[in-house]
Amino acid sequence: MAKKTTSFAALGGLVYSTDGGKHCPDCSKPQAECICGQNVIPAGDGIARVRRETKGRGGKTVTTVTGVPLAEAELKELATALKRRCGTGGSLKDGVIEIQGDHVQLLLDELLKRGFKAKKSGG
Repeated sequence: MAKKTTSFAALGGLVYSTDGGKHCPDCSKPQAECICGQNVIPAGDGIARVRRETKGRGGKTVTTVTGVPLAEAELKELATALKRRCGTGGSLKDGVIEIQGDHVQLLLDELLKRGFKAKKSGG
């Protein structure tokens, strides 16, 4: 059983303050300094890597695209366009575009046409 604290100092920090005005509930910074709404471009070498995967997917083949230097909103639009180009379903998870089926060459050609540096990854 944990010992009950009897003082505010034992709580380990600020409990309540009106000093900074309104704060963002996500990043806890003042609303003028909030960074939650800004588009963040992921750091990387700027090369989109396209690979075919089957591991951990019940034998189903999935083509993944990683390393695309775009912010989240533009990446979502690109994923939608690539899914439409391949005529299949897919998803966007943690900055990785997953397209159902084996479409490595088609995706490479489409990414190069859109002006991205793209290369085949894996075996």
